[in-house]
Amino acid sequence: MTGKGRELADMMERRKVDILCVQETRWKGSKARSIGAGFKLFYYGVDSKRNGVGVVLKEEFVRNVLEVKRVSDRVMSLKLEIEGVMLNVVSGYAPQVGCELEEKERFWSELDEVMESIPTGERVVIGADFNGHVGEGNTGDEEVMGKFGVKERNLEGQMVVDFAKRMDMGVVNTYFQKREEHRVTYKSGGRRTQVDYILCRRGNLKEISDCKVVVGESVARQHRMVVCRMTLMVCKKKRSEIEKKTKWWKLKKEECCEEFRQKLRQALGEVVLPDDWETTAEVIRETGRKVLGVSSGRRKEDKETWWWNEEVQDSIQRKRLAKKKWDMDRTEENRQEYKELQRRVKREVSKAKQKAYDELYTRLDTREGEKDLYRLARQRDQDGKDVQQVRVIKDRDGRVLTSEESVQRRWKEYFEELMNEENEREKRVEGVNSVEQKVDKIRKDEVRKALKRMKSGKAVGPDDIPVEVWKCLGEAAVEFLASLFNRVLESERMPEEWRRSVLVPIFKNKGDVQSCSNYRGIKLMSHTMKVWERVVEARLRKVVEICEQQYGFMPRKSTTDAIFALRILMEKYRDGQRELHCVFVDLEKAYDRVPREELWYCMRKSGVAEKYVRVVQDMYERSRTVVRCAVGQTEEFKVEVGLHQGLALSPFLFAIVMDQLSEEVRQESPWTMMFADDIVICSESREQVEENLERWRFALERRGMKVSRSKTEYMCVNEREGSGTVRLQGEEVKKVQEFKYLGSTVQSNGECGKEVKKRVQAGWNGWRKVSGVLCDQKISARIKGKVYRTVVRPAMLYGLETVSLRKRQESELEVAELKMLRFSLGVTRLDRIRNEYIRGTAHVGRLGDKVREARLRWFGHVQRRESEYIGRRMLDMELPGRRQRGRPKRREEHGVTYKSGGRSTQVDYILCRRGNLKEISDCKVVVGESVARQHRMVVCRMTLMVCEKKRSEIEIEKKTKWWKLKKEECCEEFRQKLRQALGGQVVLPDDSETTAEVIRETGRKVLGVSSGRRKEDKETWWWNEEVQDSIQRKRLAKNKWDMDRTEENRQEYKELQRRVKREVSKAKQKAYDELYTRLDTREGEKDLYRLARQRDRDGKDVQQVRVIKDKDGRVLTSEESVQRR
Repeated sequence: MTGKGRELADMMERRKVDILCVQETRWKGSKARSIGAGFKLFYYGVDSKRNGVGVVLKEEFVRNVLEVKRVSDRVMSLKLEIEGVMLNVVSGYAPQVGCELEEKERFWSELDEVMESIPTGERVVIGADFNGHVGEGNTGDEEVMGKFGVKERNLEGQMVVDFAKRMDMGVVNTYFQKREEHRVTYKSGGRRTQVDYILCRRGNLKEISDCKVVVGESVARQHRMVVCRMTLMVCKKKRSEIEKKTKWWKLKKEECCEEFRQKLRQALGEVVLPDDWETTAEVIRETGRKVLGVSSGRRKEDKETWWWNEEVQDSIQRKRLAKKKWDMDRTEENRQEYKELQRRVKREVSKAKQKAYDELYTRLDTREGEKDLYRLARQRDQDGKDVQQVRVIKDRDGRVLTSEESVQRRWKEYFEELMNEENEREKRVEGVNSVEQKVDKIRKDEVRKALKRMKSGKAVGPDDIPVEVWKCLGEAAVEFLASLFNRVLESERMPEEWRRSVLVPIFKNKGDVQSCSNYRGIKLMSHTMKVWERVVEARLRKVVEICEQQYGFMPRKSTTDAIFALRILMEKYRDGQRELHCVFVDLEKAYDRVPREELWYCMRKSGVAEKYVRVVQDMYERSRTVVRCAVGQTEEFKVEVGLHQGLALSPFLFAIVMDQLSEEVRQESPWTMMFADDIVICSESREQVEENLERWRFALERRGMKVSRSKTEYMCVNEREGSGTVRLQGEEVKKVQEFKYLGSTVQSNGECGKEVKKRVQAGWNGWRKVSGVLCDQKISARIKGKVYRTVVRPAMLYGLETVSLRKRQESELEVAELKMLRFSLGVTRLDRIRNEYIRGTAHVGRLGDKVREARLRWFGHVQRRESEYIGRRMLDMELPGRRQRGRPKRREEHGVTYKSGGRSTQVDYILCRRGNLKEISDCKVVVGESVARQHRMVVCRMTLMVCEKKRSEIEIEKKTKWWKLKKEECCEEFRQKLRQALGGQVVLPDDSETTAEVIRETGRKVLGVSSGRRKEDKETWWWNEEVQDSIQRKRLAKNKWDMDRTEENRQEYKELQRRVKREVSKAKQKAYDELYTRLDTREGEKDLYRLARQRDRDGKDVQQVRVIKDKDGRVLTSEESVQRR
């Protein structure tokens, strides 16, 4: 198929072929792609060198595809719904004659399975290269084939006939009498035979009016296309027209915006917009249609072959005629002419395509073209999907509905029932006092803020006036909207046009695509009403205070806060070897089932002024909607239950309802946390969490909100044997070991391995969506890197700021990222290109560094929050209990080296050479020491691999204390002892050796000798026992406060801290006063100079050197070598 796509499409258009089965595509992958001229190819292959099958559909039938089954690279099928008729198209490619028997049996087995999966009442057409000859004549096989085959039957042909008998099918090629030229499907080297066939059910043979081989086409060299004309008996239907839309997107251009303002001013005859909404809206729509234009109402075709110019088409036509001429007259001259034209056409096609794409990529590489880049990525991802929209749907009994009327009725029936059905509830007997107070008029600055918060480029509502109109009109629009909103506020009646909406079903990407229950309805409403809603919402948020347990759509709160709190809670209980029981509660159709009477009650109870209550009631009064599906719009129906999906005010109204309904049952965070309708309940005992769950169920269901029995799940941390499960009204709640909470997977063991795998999967999913751009080798690496950083990386980093990653898990993420980058840049590991070069080329940093950056940014956010913030409270939370033996589990606390005012972060580090990491056996933060108030000591155990040495035999020399002779009493005692040692002689003997030895011995006895040890701790000679005892008491008090964070322990520690500080200061002052008093005397003056020399020596970095260099400059470390040197 490579290089033949557009040529194949051109042939199908010329021959008026709507559906084509192709074989030997030799394309690897399973996708769908446009090949030009309004045709789309669905293909599947596992090897780019052999096999591969596909089905080509005309664009008008692509929207009718219901299902695509890719069985193998030899068999695939498509199911289409054509005007109420179910048609199954099967493309097959049988193994050649020389292939192994096992491979042939596998092919026929796969084909049998496909046929058995198709219901009997549906039509089937098989287009396949069976690589077999059924032969001429049909003796004994009249029920499955005609007699117009080619040559004799072989073993592979007999398999085709046997298959047709098993499945009650007919070989269509053999029923029509044609010339042999129009029956031969394969020509090569003088061989002319029939190996390609079309099969259908025998009961549908009457719908086929002709079948023949097409001669004269040059797409394939050896095989020829077999075509048949099949007429389906269908009911005539009125063709649904595509709605024509005003090109509001042109308002992005300044010249169009200015022209629109001038024309609108001329149409209104004044600068200020009139107060009448109906008149103003109609003038705006009419002016928009005249100035900006409207769409044609037709779908754009042939997007992928815009480069297919007239010159290329003329060359293709000449080549086709030359091929036909050669087929008619097999001369060498005709053959050379055809071959020459074939080469020329190939060059012209390549040249035209290259020129067009060069212009495209040059534009995409500019700043203006970057927006088109993302649009191109979305378009290529959309084109690659098999089924883009579903035109048929199943009814409540599972039967497939095919007619447009029945499909529309089903959509209306489903959503009308969904949006108008209330759950059973108790009627409120008690009332609530309304708050009657005067409300201020809507100010212009409120309108400006609301307009600023509105995003451009969104789908318009039924009134066909987007927010871009008001942004374009500027201050005039602000004045008009402020006046209009004040009238609505005063009258409590908004324009009737705002009450209408269009509901669009959005597939949830799970479950049966033909089931209405797997779709979420989003309402398209008037943009002007959305601005009005934002103004009202801003005022309500100033009045209503939502509980701290609600994290959904609240200012300064997000999913990360709730995920972080839950993860830290689970880590603390895991490390303390204590059970933690969590129930994740899900509400059925939460937004669609909110009783409106409960909404009004909860608003009044929350202190909302009655004026605003009536304004919100007016928004929901007489609301009507239609469903926009693939077969058109349904009839209009009323919506009397639930909140509007897709509006700015709805999440806040839902938060008010949940806040009031859970007032009596919720506990403080983190034991209860809510994100809109996602609720998590935690407790230390299974009985308690079961009781809390029952209380929640009663509080919600008595007011019309129903707890889902199938989606509510239970998880236990540090589960002990026989702990059981939780029951809800006697029914067991599903027990899980992992749960996806707000998009982040939490595990019962507190680990994060599953979450890392989910992040890798999310990254690959995002990468596949933009792979049409990332794998395009014509796009620059800079642009690819930007697309990767904005689309893929956020999906991989989501929630990782709350996770403590191990080195292996961080490596797992980086490996996945590098695979994506290598695929994007067209580089494999065999190219032996370093990872640093790959990252540098794509301008993408290390993912591990990005994770650490996100964690530090998150910790900075936590530190700056108030002390009541859930993140700070969770970090400071201390649980009784002991950690189990063995290596500590990785958790958040082990990285905290700095704590101050509730802030916890990591700012102190130990670094070593990477080659010496193996010498470090442990590294942790020491908790409980009180030396520093805020910082904690980080310690690591490092074992040095050294050679054992014999301890130095040279001890420190013991010296006689001759300095004592300065004292008169010592000098007198020395003379007397020396005289006695010499035998009473006054005069010293002449023998110098004897005299010297006697003197030394007497000196040692009388004056004493030094100990031979160095004096330590000279600076803390004032550090007496009383001071040390006080320090020990303070350390114990700090340890006690760390274990139990009560106010009593804190006060005890603070008091001891102040006392120790006073005692240390007092002892130090006393000791130094005595020292300086002595130094101030005549006897102490000599000690003063000695003290100066000592302090100077202590201030030096190196006082003595134990290693020395040899004559060559090498450092000698052993004692023997140093002594020798």
